[in-house]
Amino acid sequence: MVLDVWKSIKKGQFAPVYLLFGTEAYLINETKQLLIENVLHEDEMDFNFSQFDLEETPVETALEDVETLPFIGERRLVFMQNPFFLTAEKAKSRVEHDVKRLEAYLADPVPYSIVVLTAPYEKLDERKKITKELKRKAVLVEAKKLGDHELKGWVRERVGSVRIDEQAIELLLELAGTNLMMLTNELDKMLLYVEADKHITAEIVEKLVAKSLEQNIFTLVDHVLQRKMESAMTILHDLLRQNEEPIKILSVMAGQVRLMYQVKELSRQGYSQQKIAGQLKVHPFRVKLALEKTGKFQERELLGIMNDLAEADYKMKTGQADKAITLELLLLKIR
Repeated sequence: MVLDVWKSIKKGQFAPVYLLFGTEAYLINETKQLLIENVLHEDEMDFNFSQFDLEETPVETALEDVETLPFIGERRLVFMQNPFFLTAEKAKSRVEHDVKRLEAYLADPVPYSIVVLTAPYEKLDERKKITKELKRKAVLVEAKKLGDHELKGWVRERVGSVRIDEQAIELLLELAGTNLMMLTNELDKMLLYVEADKHITAEIVEKLVAKSLEQNIFTLVDHVLQRKMESAMTILHDLLRQNEEPIKILSVMAGQVRLMYQVKELSRQGYSQQKIAGQLKVHPFRVKLALEKTGKFQERELLGIMNDLAEADYKMKTGQADKAITLELLLLKIR
């Protein structure tokens, strides 16, 4: 798990080789930054830190640098980016790699260098010997979307010694979503705010965290489904005053209702929260929220709302009615 790897790095417990792979760029960059901060002193960076793009440089050239003794400090830190030879995709680069040279290095890495391969790919080719060897001998950081439990652990890790209530974490994820860059910005803002008392509460989250468009529309849909039409209309009018495009609002609404329908159906079939997330390719936390909302509704109700949304979409796009009025009439019809 990525958080366990981060803890080891912070304790100065380094592996000779790391493989960072996956499409969650934030986790890859955070891991690389932690290694730079903990492996090397600032005055060693010019002498003992190197980066190689393997779409431009053969891996054997990078390994020559790895095997060069460090100058002044104790260790060298070498990043090797884009090892496309670990995938099944056709090479975009004309660079030829002596992969056996890397296999030999993995069998006997030098004690004074740390090698970090960063593979920003959704999948690696598990059939290749080099992929198998790396997965066996390197410390792996899979940069994928964090699950509900992992995401909460990441938030606690990010705030460090500052206390954050469980309710505050739940509300933060509900308001700001699950994008790690967005969450980092919101957490940094709150950490400055609580610099004195070192405690983040749900009230502070409510006060400081800006609601995303998706979250506002999620609340709108939730209020519509609960027949809270007055507050639903208030949210809609606020969005329109902020010059949000009605077709975009309708599209996000349709996405929310569709997700609720799919989650309800897959849950009925016995799928777990994690499996539903994998099947629908959405974050587990979104599945959790959808499951909480769908319990009160029959599938036919959600299907009926989806049909109403499709009809409103057609009217908007064919110019049959004013877009804002169409949205208002849609909410009244759903009621």
